[in-house]
Amino acid sequence: MSMKRSAVTTSTVVCFLLTGCMVGPDFERPQLHEDPKWSSLDPATLDAATAAKPTDGVPDLTRWWASFNDPVLTMLVERAALGNLDLTAAEARIRAARARRSIMVGGLLPAVDAFGSAAHKPDFSSTGGPVVADTNLFAAGFDASWEIDIFGHVRRGIEASEADVDAAVFDMRDVWVSLAGEVASTYTDLRAAQAQLAIVRSNLSAQQDALDLTTRLYEAGIVGALDVSNARAQVESTRSRLPIFESVVREAICTLGVLLGQQPSALLAELSQPAAMPSVPKEVLVGMPSDLLKRRPDIRRAEAELHAATARIGVAIADQFPRLSLNGALGTQSTSSSDLIGSAQQYWSGGVNVMWPVFEGGRIQANIALQKALTDAAIAAYRKRVLVALRDVEVAIVNFSQEQARRASLARSVEANVDAVGLSTQLYLAGRSDFLNVIATQRALLDGQQALIQSEQAIANDLVALYKALGGGWEQILLNDGEAVSASTPIVEPPSGKVS
Repeated sequence: MSMKRSAVTTSTVVCFLLTGCMVGPDFERPQLHEDPKWSSLDPATLDAATAAKPTDGVPDLTRWWASFNDPVLTMLVERAALGNLDLTAAEARIRAARARRSIMVGGLLPAVDAFGSAAHKPDFSSTGGPVVADTNLFAAGFDASWEIDIFGHVRRGIEASEADVDAAVFDMRDVWVSLAGEVASTYTDLRAAQAQLAIVRSNLSAQQDALDLTTRLYEAGIVGALDVSNARAQVESTRSRLPIFESVVREAICTLGVLLGQQPSALLAELSQPAAMPSVPKEVLVGMPSDLLKRRPDIRRAEAELHAATARIGVAIADQFPRLSLNGALGTQSTSSSDLIGSAQQYWSGGVNVMWPVFEGGRIQANIALQKALTDAAIAAYRKRVLVALRDVEVAIVNFSQEQARRASLARSVEANVDAVGLSTQLYLAGRSDFLNVIATQRALLDGQQALIQSEQAIANDLVALYKALGGGWEQILLNDGEAVSASTPIVEPPSGKVS
């Protein structure tokens, strides 16, 4: 019975020496109390004129950009996944984090070094006379050492490095979410600027016709020179708006080229032709607040960074305890290199080393305090990131809904301005009104049409901001096994099947 108990005790001691315990706190996600639903979805908040209504249904955000039903936008986003340089850099950071983890894992395994030496030693006589004989000594063998991680110094370091890998992966996903949103909003700005150009040119044509008419009436002696001057001033004022939007168009195209990892002018031929702005879907599903904690990559990254900081407290605490290592050597030595394998003298050695810090000038305690402070900061950063994410969604829902109400009012205003231009022109030709009324209504129409385009642009960008706040779309940069991929790896193909 005593032999059995002794065997159990020995096994327990061996198991403890090989596996040990891990000092320091285990990671626990901070408890948060988010609202059960979005306050911005309250019917009292949503305007009755809202055409595309946000709802709390479960969203499918895997390819949210496809909900705009714009094949060019879809192609641009998916081409950005293949070539964007920020994604390439983020993928490199993942590989670096994985390499650091492998370095830490190596600390759990024995280290074995091979060695060899050759020495020549002259043997002088005892009286200090000439050399009696020469001695050659050859040796070869292996040195081995193995630190037993009793208190978890290495394993806590591995835990921290694994959390760093998770943080790098979530960082790449966050880069992608931001990239997809930036491509979509820049593309919307491009189409809005092209629509503004079309409106300005249309109004400029109508105002030029009015100038030509006024000039003919002046030549006929019906109206005075003031009307001609006012008409010409109106034309030139409208013409001055063209360069502004032409610059915006060029800037947006160049920005998209860089986002795709190409030369700024690479997309000029593809995107210079005007097209309609992306259309907004009839219904936008936003899910529940609790979904954000699982889906938004910046929240998951902050959580992983907190996990790493917590694990490093354990690394710092383990520095207070003894560090045990096993050392050994096996080799041969001979006076002839040809005898190293065979008749050479063989030797081996083994031993145990124990290192226990006695006096470090307060360095260890200061490091523990440092890691605890960094963990407290990581907790605060995590909580703030969650609050910011909740705010982003709430604000995006309100902006998206209220802008639609504004657009409805602007559309009615444009209709009234169209009628006003027609009426003022008729009254002017009938001699019942002066030309200043025509100019005023023309200017009001142009301003109203441009404001309407700006509102439609804002609606699309607000929806992009909402999708970005919800944190979806990063699934497009993962392989089936969940490994992050390089931006040069074909993940999705544009409609043409080629990447230019």
